[in-house]
Amino acid sequence: MTAHPSATSLLEQETRALLARLALVKPFVLQETAVAAATLSPAALSGIEEYLLAGRREVGLRAWAYLRWLHGPGANAPAAEQQRRFWTLRIAFQNSLSQFDLFSEVITQRSESDNGVLLSGLDVAAAEALRVPGGLVDGPPVVCALHRGLGGAIRRVRTRMPGGGENPVAIIRIPRERIVGYGIASSLVHEVGHQGAALLGLVGSLRADLRRTRRGRGRPAAWDRWDRWISEIVADYWSIGRIGIGSTLGLIALVSLPPPFVFRPSDDDPHPTPWVRVLLSCAIGDRLYPDPQWRRLAAVWRAMYPIEGVPLPLTAAIADLEATMPALVTMLVSHQPPTLDGRQLGAVLRNPEVRPDALLRHFRAWQSDPGRMASAPPTLAFAVIGQARANGLLTPEREAWILRRLITGWAVTSTLATARNAARRADVPMVVGQPAIWADPPPVTDHLSLAIDRRKHHD
Repeated sequence: MTAHPSATSLLEQETRALLARLALVKPFVLQETAVAAATLSPAALSGIEEYLLAGRREVGLRAWAYLRWLHGPGANAPAAEQQRRFWTLRIAFQNSLSQFDLFSEVITQRSESDNGVLLSGLDVAAAEALRVPGGLVDGPPVVCALHRGLGGAIRRVRTRMPGGGENPVAIIRIPRERIVGYGIASSLVHEVGHQGAALLGLVGSLRADLRRTRRGRGRPAAWDRWDRWISEIVADYWSIGRIGIGSTLGLIALVSLPPPFVFRPSDDDPHPTPWVRVLLSCAIGDRLYPDPQWRRLAAVWRAMYPIEGVPLPLTAAIADLEATMPALVTMLVSHQPPTLDGRQLGAVLRNPEVRPDALLRHFRAWQSDPGRMASAPPTLAFAVIGQARANGLLTPEREAWILRRLITGWAVTSTLATARNAARRADVPMVVGQPAIWADPPPVTDHLSLAIDRRKHHD
């Protein structure tokens, strides 16, 4: 076969144009604008920038190597071979841009008015929700973003990226319809639970435990479903352990759909059937933090979605799941994965401060001293707010106002702490006070909320 100088020239020009476009891709620190309180943590930003820089460098080196080959041994190569090598290079370039776009969408949201700061505050809350007593989880940098849809999502750290390489940060996507207010803590901590379960290897060890637990118990179809759903179950378990009944209330808000969706068989879905999932959430909560509230909430759920009228085969399958649910919860609580050094999962994720009576004590104390809420760990603040809502002590309007102030405060406090540490390392004096985020009373949004407040006080 004869060489085609015109093909060589064409592909050289294409490669040089590719290199020119590659050089135009700037680091995020040179092109994104956001107030300081909305920026990513230094660990997250540096991890993303270093990962993307390494990818661009690799593409650049491959492009220059291709040009050298094109002017050396490849000069006499068939045009088809020259083209084959070019399009493999171009695919690598496109993969690099795809990775850049993935992070660009996340980082660009930090420039949105208000939302950027709230996302930064959720970064802080997510990082704290990932920590468990004893330092058993080495938490990676966490970055929160918004997306369309009803449920949250996560791209876990060290998972494969499009085109290759490992994700340098955990990216948690929160539904826009939940920013900020009812259910945001549930979505956030559930997605954190997926990352925590991956770091502790819980899904694999729980599946092995499930298969031991099911032996001789009967109802194999039900146990097969628990096995299939265990990755979502353990994320729900993590969320309930960290924020209590607020997790279940958020789940109910998420899956309150028309009955066909609530009772849908989900054999091909990692999420449990919504009707069963809510009852399991209540059962886990009652085992971790015993209180009649869980049974009352389960009864409300059953009344909202009566099982009468559901097709008999599905009713039988649900009955088997309910019958095996207590054994499943026992297995979850007593599970001892190798990564916990002999400790039970229930002991690690159960927090005495999240008991309903303890949460209500916190709420009453914080009413007279709101600053204590601002300095509490985010998961505890979420748990207190969720419990107060469950007990009818917070209106939705006031809850949304408190959450917005809290999350903004976490962003500001974290940003100032980072600045203090940087100033300390540089030996530069810096005096910054605690932001006053509790000074103003919550606004009454409309006459309806005022009437509701008055009715509650009267009752």
